[in-house]
Amino acid sequence: MALGHNPPMTSATPGAPRLSATQVLLCGALIVTLSMGIRHGFGLWLQPITQAQGWTRETFAFALAVQNLAWGVFGIFAGMAADRFGAFRVLLVCAGLYALGLAGMALSTSTLSFALTTGVLIGAAQAGTTYAVIYGVIGRQIAAERRSWAMGVAAAAGSFGQFLMVPVEGWLIAGLGWQNALLVLAVAVLLIAPLAVGLREPGFAGSAPARREQTIAQALREAFRYRSFQLLMAGYFVCGFQVVFIGVHMPSYLKDNGLSPQVASYALALIGLFNVIGTYAAGALGQRIAKRHILAFIYLARAVAIACFLWAPLTPLSVYVFSSVMGLLWLSTIPPTNATVAQIFGVAHLSMLGGFVFFSHQIGSFLGVWLGGYLYDRTGSYDIVWYIAIALGVFAALVNLPVREAPILRGPRRVGATA
Repeated sequence: MALGHNPPMTSATPGAPRLSATQVLLCGALIVTLSMGIRHGFGLWLQPITQAQGWTRETFAFALAVQNLAWGVFGIFAGMAADRFGAFRVLLVCAGLYALGLAGMALSTSTLSFALTTGVLIGAAQAGTTYAVIYGVIGRQIAAERRSWAMGVAAAAGSFGQFLMVPVEGWLIAGLGWQNALLVLAVAVLLIAPLAVGLREPGFAGSAPARREQTIAQALREAFRYRSFQLLMAGYFVCGFQVVFIGVHMPSYLKDNGLSPQVASYALALIGLFNVIGTYAAGALGQRIAKRHILAFIYLARAVAIACFLWAPLTPLSVYVFSSVMGLLWLSTIPPTNATVAQIFGVAHLSMLGGFVFFSHQIGSFLGVWLGGYLYDRTGSYDIVWYIAIALGVFAALVNLPVREAPILRGPRRVGATA
C-alpha cells in the first residue's frame, strides 16, 4: 500500500504541452492494474512451490518479505528517478525487471536465487510500476482541481487489479501448472512497456532544484522529531504487517483447514473488489471528520474482524464475509494517512516524507509475511501470528488517536533553500 507521489516542483519544461487526462488515466490505471494485480496473488503459489521444491513455508515467506522490503527501499529512489528522467524510462526498466523476476520465480532451483528474483527483482520492479511513479505523472499532467480525483482513480485501479487478476492467476495455476503460469505472467507484465508510451511526457527534462523554504535535511529532521509523524509511521507499520500476512498466508491457512484453493482465490478477489469502495469512502470521510479518528476506527475494525474470523466456524461463507470486511479496510488507510502528512508538513517534500512512511509500512510487511512462515514451520499453525495481528490492530488504533492534524508551526526560515 503506497502513499501518493506529490508532483515535483520542477520536472517538466514550463509551458510544455500536456498529455490528455483520458490518456494518462487509462494508461496509468492499466499499468497499476497489472502490477498490483499480479503481486496480490502471490500467496496462491506458496503451497505449489514449496511442495514442488521441497522448501519450507519460511523460505517462501522470506522471499516475499524481502520483496516488500525491497519495494520500500527502491520506492524512494524510483520516485526520484521518475522526477529526474521521466516516468517513461523508469516504467520501461521496471517492466523488464518484473518479467525477469517472474521468470526467475518460476525457474529458480535454489533458495538464494529464489530470494534474489522473487524478492529483490520483483520488489524493485513494483517500486517503479505502481503508485509513486504513476502519481508523479498525474501530478504533472492533470490540473490541480482534478488531481485528487485522478489519484483516486489510480488507487481504485490497483484495487480492481486485485479483484481481476487473482482469479485469473488461480485459473492459470490450475490449467497450466504453477511454473507455466508464472511464465505467462512474465510475458503479460511486459504489456507495461507499450502502455508506458502513453505516459511519455512531452518536453520533460531535468532542471535546477526547486527553491523551497526547507532543505531535504531540514524537512527530515523536522518530521522525525515530530511526535505525530512518528505515530503515523507506527500505525502504517501495523497496516503492512496485517495486509501482507493475510494476503500471502491466508490461502495456505484455508487449505490447511480443508477449504479448496478456489475459495482462497475468490477471497482475495473480494478483498480487491471491496477495497475500491473502502478507499473512496475513507477519502470522502476525511473531508468531514478528523482523519486520526478514521485511522483509529480502521485499525480497530481490522482487529475485531480478525478476532471474529478466528472464533467463528470456518466455512466458505465466513471466509467471504471476512474478506469483504477486510477489503473495505484494506487500503483505506492510504487517503487519511497521506492527507494528514500533507496537512501537517505541506506538499513541498510530500513525496519524500510519504516514501519514508511507506518504508515503515514495508518493514511491517516484511515482518508479517516472514513471521507467518517462521512460526508456522515451528508450531504447525498460524494462530500466534493471527493474534499478533489483532494486538497490533488495537495498538495502531490507540497510537493514531493523539495525532495532531494541524499544520506544524515553523519559525522564520531563510526562503530559497534548494531541495
